[in-house]
Amino acid sequence: MSTQAVLFDAPGPKARLRHKIFTVIGALIAVGIAYVVYVQFEAAGQLQAFMWEPFVTDPEVWTSYLIPGLKGTFTAAAISIVLAVIFGLLFGMGRLSPFAPLRWFCSVIVEFFRSVPVLLMMVFAYFGYFATSNIVPNQHAPLAAVVTALTLYNGAVIAELVRSGVHGLPSGQTEAGLAVGLTPGQVLRSIQLPQALTAMLPALVGQLVVVLKDSALGYGITYLELLNWSKTLGSAYANTVPAYIVAGILFVIINYTLTKLAVYLEGRLKKKRAKA
Repeated sequence: MSTQAVLFDAPGPKARLRHKIFTVIGALIAVGIAYVVYVQFEAAGQLQAFMWEPFVTDPEVWTSYLIPGLKGTFTAAAISIVLAVIFGLLFGMGRLSPFAPLRWFCSVIVEFFRSVPVLLMMVFAYFGYFATSNIVPNQHAPLAAVVTALTLYNGAVIAELVRSGVHGLPSGQTEAGLAVGLTPGQVLRSIQLPQALTAMLPALVGQLVVVLKDSALGYGITYLELLNWSKTLGSAYANTVPAYIVAGILFVIINYTLTKLAVYLEGRLKKKRAKA
């Protein structure tokens, strides 16, 4: 009997029928909720044609609101993911160190920032530091707070990815490196880490999706990203719901594209491993 058979039993006819019934019930509930939301929006006049016309007929909707919002979102995400990768590599390697005090220190830092909500870190970074200090110009204080929070949280996640990625490598490679005279640190830097990073690439792209979505939390500290600009757009054109719907669609398109990229990279890596 295979391990897979022990861990998972194929559903029988009754179980498959039960799954189909639950799927149909769930779909009906989702359709019902969507219909109720549609009726409420329609009753409030938020779905009338003139509410959507500015997105097609007025270029200023895009040039003055949505594109600047996308720029703000991409700016925060790009800076954060670069800093998070650096943070993650440093603390991930620290967690793998044979020097126990360094390993414990890095573990405490990583676990702490993985546990604190991102929005809470943004609020503390903004109101507790950047908004009251002169380290950055006032107009850049919200961006600095958003980047700080996203870097610390996602860097902690990447550090854990580095640690688990290295631990997932075959032990024979470490033994071979030590056998030819490399130190444990040299084995980590020259053999283990490059392979772990290659294996982690899909997960890193997936983490970029998290960074992009979490950048919308900057709304709470007045950072001018896509969600904040959509609110301003809705106020200017009296079409708040359509503005948020369009912003949501843009987020879905961007994140779906990144998710498909992660799936593609994962497929490429599996093919390379199969050929090796």
